[in-house]
Amino acid sequence: MKLKIACLQMDIAFGKPEENFKAAEAMIENALKANPDVIVLPELWTTGYDLTRLNEIADKDAASALSFLKEAAQNNQVHLVGGSVAKKTSEGIYNTLLIVDKTGDLIHEYSKLHLFKLMNEHLYLKGGTAKGAFSLNNRKFAGMICYDIRFPEWVRTHTADGAEAIFVVAEWPLARLEHWRALLIARAIENQCYVIACNRAGSDPENVFAGHSMIIDPWGEVLAEGSETEEILLAEIDLDKVKEVRSMIPIFADRKPDFYR
Repeated sequence: MKLKIACLQMDIAFGKPEENFKAAEAMIENALKANPDVIVLPELWTTGYDLTRLNEIADKDAASALSFLKEAAQNNQVHLVGGSVAKKTSEGIYNTLLIVDKTGDLIHEYSKLHLFKLMNEHLYLKGGTAKGAFSLNNRKFAGMICYDIRFPEWVRTHTADGAEAIFVVAEWPLARLEHWRALLIARAIENQCYVIACNRAGSDPENVFAGHSMIIDPWGEVLAEGSETEEILLAEIDLDKVKEVRSMIPIFADRKPDFYR
């Protein structure tokens, strides 16, 4: 099964949800010209890392983001890996990835498991407790958020259950660009899966972000890579290639999980 992917490498306005909704709407409209099957947004695309003001600007129950994503998906018959948003609940605020299919249904949400202390996430956000696994067109996928890619066992948890592609949404800083590239390519090779990673561009008061969104095949070949500026990254993936690569080097059959504890 082939899927055309569009990653929206946005420059996010710091702490300005209304402005970011307008920017996302314009980028989605532009991406639709390429007739993608899946559109991917970056991490915290509605607010950026304005963590100290999340109580004020976070999206209650992610209602605004969900309404926006559902309408865009249904009106345009496109699946949306809707980036992550600051979701405000009665328990606290989560960094939550939203997956909406082309009929406009929310099919999964995943709240970031690994909070990044270097950017003070643990002071303002609650960590999730559920997996990022979901299905589209009867094929298995998984969603991850930024820092999650530094935990190969978390990615393997999903690919061992059959995920053929990992979607990564991020606000990864330019200072660690080489880590970003190396980790994503490694995750693709070691899991023999596609990695579709949508990072943000631009800067906020504390950080400059890397851009360099990437779409990587199960051999670790980079099919498409962005620059450091705002853009739409396009590539076509063929999920049938995952089975082919996994049969050539059968690492999943050769695993010895009883020895890995």
